[in-house]
Amino acid sequence: MRNHDPFELILANIGRHISLTPEESSYFTRLLKPGQYARKEFLLREGAVCADFTFIVSGCMKSYLLDQQGKEHILTFAAPDWWIADINSFISGKPGNLFIQAINDTITLALSRRNQEILLREIPQFERCFRILTERAFAASLQRNIDAMSLSAVERLEKFRQQYPYLLPLLSDQEIASYIGVTPSFFSRMLKKHDLK
Repeated sequence: MRNHDPFELILANIGRHISLTPEESSYFTRLLKPGQYARKEFLLREGAVCADFTFIVSGCMKSYLLDQQGKEHILTFAAPDWWIADINSFISGKPGNLFIQAINDTITLALSRRNQEILLREIPQFERCFRILTERAFAASLQRNIDAMSLSAVERLEKFRQQYPYLLPLLSDQEIASYIGVTPSFFSRMLKKHDLK
């Protein structure tokens, strides 16, 4: 039985955007920092500077804000083959306002801001890769805002289920409710009323 290459998934992810030589791939992977997070462990807390752009190898994470009442508002989920960060904090180097937390046991590969700058200097085509990743994250965030204004809660739930079926077994009803922008009690009533369980 062959050993699983811990970098296989991230190199495939990068390879969808740019082509690397074996030497460039090796250089890139040497700049990555492996990490492991237990369920509910934090990768980032509000008020900290987001120093890493983090790739999910296995497991799942969520990013969220807390409002003044302490209510959680989930912005993104990150499953295997996804990246996660507080982008504003990562780019600016200033303290952020997001929490990033493991939903279950999660293995990651992190690229620090400093190592990203080294990477862009040594392999300039990574500029294209990170631009695409940032543009897609921005487009997804914009679409979520449009959906929140134009779709009903039931429509938002159905869209979430269709787009991310592999996330459903990992998430609690409370987390899904937070993501689609309804209270847990409303979510529970909605499931019963529309027979959506």
